[in-house]
Amino acid sequence: MNKIKIDAEVSKHTEYLKEQLEKLSAHLREDITKVEDRQAKALFEVSAEVIDGLHKAFSDYEKQSEEAWRK
Repeated sequence: MNKIKIDAEVSKHTEYLKEQLEKLSAHLREDITKVEDRQAKALFEVSAEVIDGLHKAFSDYEKQSEEAWRK
């Protein structure tokens, strides 16, 4: 598998965005414990799962581990 190193400038941005996604996911999961509404709890949990998937996509891009990210 031929991996191409990503640009340092791009890497700086992806690292920052991954950190923000981690914080947002954690915040959503914390808020699940702070509300009583079942639908809101479900919304927060599903949102955190989607954000975790987006975080994984950024990680896969950095690792060039998916065919779509290889040049």
